[in-house]
Amino acid sequence: MKPYVKLNNDVLQRYRATGDIARHVDEEALQQYLQHEIAPRYRTYTTPVERLNALVEEGYYERDFLMQYTPEFIASLYEQAKGYNFQFETFMSASKFFDSYAMKSRDDAEILEMYEDRYIVLALYLAQGDEQLAKAAIDALFTAYQPATPTTLNSGKQARGELVSCFKLSMDDTMNSIAKNIGYCLELSRLGGGVGVNLTDLRPLGDPIKHIDNRASGVMPVAKLLENSFSYSNQLGQRNGSGVVYLNIFHRDIENFISSKKPNADEKIRLATLSTGVVIPSVFFELMKRDEDIALFSPYDIYREYGKRMSELSITDMYDELLNNDNIRKLKYINARKLYTDIKKAQFESGYPFEIFDDNVNDAHALKGIGRVKMSNLCTEILQYMETSVITDETEENEYGVDVSCNLGSIDIHAATKHAHFEQLVDTSMRLLTAVSTMTTIKNVPSIVKGNHAMHAVGLGAMNLHGHLVANGIRYGSEDAIAFTDVFMEAMNYYSLKSSMRIAKERGETFDQFEKSTYASGEYFEQYINKEMPQLNDAVKQAIGSIPVITADMWQQLKSDVQQHGLFHAYRLAVAPTGSISYIRSCTASIAPITEQVEVRDYADSRTIYPMPFLTAENAHMYEEAYTIDAYKLIDMYAAAQKHVDQGISMTLYVTDQWTTEQLARVYIYAWMKGIKSVYYVRQRLIAIEECVACQV
Repeated sequence: MKPYVKLNNDVLQRYRATGDIARHVDEEALQQYLQHEIAPRYRTYTTPVERLNALVEEGYYERDFLMQYTPEFIASLYEQAKGYNFQFETFMSASKFFDSYAMKSRDDAEILEMYEDRYIVLALYLAQGDEQLAKAAIDALFTAYQPATPTTLNSGKQARGELVSCFKLSMDDTMNSIAKNIGYCLELSRLGGGVGVNLTDLRPLGDPIKHIDNRASGVMPVAKLLENSFSYSNQLGQRNGSGVVYLNIFHRDIENFISSKKPNADEKIRLATLSTGVVIPSVFFELMKRDEDIALFSPYDIYREYGKRMSELSITDMYDELLNNDNIRKLKYINARKLYTDIKKAQFESGYPFEIFDDNVNDAHALKGIGRVKMSNLCTEILQYMETSVITDETEENEYGVDVSCNLGSIDIHAATKHAHFEQLVDTSMRLLTAVSTMTTIKNVPSIVKGNHAMHAVGLGAMNLHGHLVANGIRYGSEDAIAFTDVFMEAMNYYSLKSSMRIAKERGETFDQFEKSTYASGEYFEQYINKEMPQLNDAVKQAIGSIPVITADMWQQLKSDVQQHGLFHAYRLAVAPTGSISYIRSCTASIAPITEQVEVRDYADSRTIYPMPFLTAENAHMYEEAYTIDAYKLIDMYAAAQKHVDQGISMTLYVTDQWTTEQLARVYIYAWMKGIKSVYYVRQRLIAIEECVACQV
């Protein structure tokens, strides 16, 4: 074991033995790592411009984006970046950056980028020749804004993957669509993104094909084909492809779908690596409340009768009509409580399925006049309108619909509250995300291209909430924590809308069908214009720092501006789980509570220890871990944020082996009642033995 690794691992041993955080030991590990592992391998140049030119000539960087700037401006940008005096705060942050993000020579012997080098290239690349944006980008990137991993990793490189994180596809009930979407999944997986696929519109097992009964194989064989596709198409053998499939809970194949992740599932349906998610309309919970049976339907019947796909309907609105329509077969009845108990059992055993609360999503959807949100992505935070493509025979032209690419970035909440110009920070972040959107074209998936170009959707999120609360002496889940979250996320919403309006005004362009949105009608803004101003105590005011508290008058003016100029982005906010980028920035992940005060991460044959930011012996009692935090208070925190987020928030629930299925069901029902749109994993800690929960990803 290398000396710096041993030093870093000693942090955990000291913490377990004495409760000592031993940050000085981690700092020594960091310095040894930088001095003995990184510095000898870093290729140096006389000037930054010489460095860039040399790496362009060797084929490491693209040439075109650098040609948009003068050498003098590039040199000045390096000087600006130096002024922020960036320093890695932990061994984990440095090792994660150099292992996963810094560009290396093709033989891996030399390190070609320090932190400043990577982020300056990132700023230059995304600014696309706009010097003012490049300077603003340096400020944002070196203070509080962090693009998602694909953007951070690939920007400016000659040999690179895509800049976006993940994708969503709608599959139609035809062999042409099934085959084409499997091909799309192969392509998108190769490019490095996780893929979500909607299976709700496929006919169930035993349905007719060409009017011959009992011929359809159902959704599970298609799910198996998708699982094999993701396993086959990986990122250069370094990382397997990943995907998730979603199914409406009223679909006839729902029981097999739920059982597919159980360890003892029949091999014909078992999904070992593919994630699963269920879409649950509110009517299901109403029927469960009354302890009634639910009818399971066939999308095949629904399409024949109504000319619409099952995913295009509100099952809550249509349930009674479907039940009373003799042309809609009631293929099976099952007790709602029993079905939900089976889901809870599966979640205890595997963490799956994810859950999307259909009506919570679509009732709050600002684009409901355009279409429905049908499903989510791999991490459950992307909730956007989709339109199914009609894939025809080879001799005919396809009618491509609207599918989704996920374009993400996160703001460090703690750093943002200290930023002198929060509005500028959000505006710059939105502009950098917009650049990713306009620079991204997935040529081999036309529906993704169409969706991206029509909607200009982005997903600005946040991280380091738990760290920031502890730094300000506020306990996660407390009334003060909820009040802070409410104010911060409202400000994020307000300024992201204002930025989108400005960009629409500058470009003279709005997202497609803006006029059908509740932004255009003004309905969206009424919840804010009619609000009461929050009464904040001193603790919350201190935590808010430089973040403006948004007033009703500010919302009234923004409503007027948006109605006049429109919005460039159909979607703006989405809070992703964050992982590696949190470590690099020495943040707590997303808006989630921590899982360990001193976290353990195993990578290949190496173990890395990560003490939480701001953790001291004096405030350790404030840093309550996720498995001991009241789940209802956790949901209250997410609900305070969710009402300001136009898309979703990736929310994991944390349980122990002492929980019952009834307890878990009650927590989910509470989340639904509080307006939560989606629930990601269920993570279970076995309290009888000591284990590394942080490695369960």
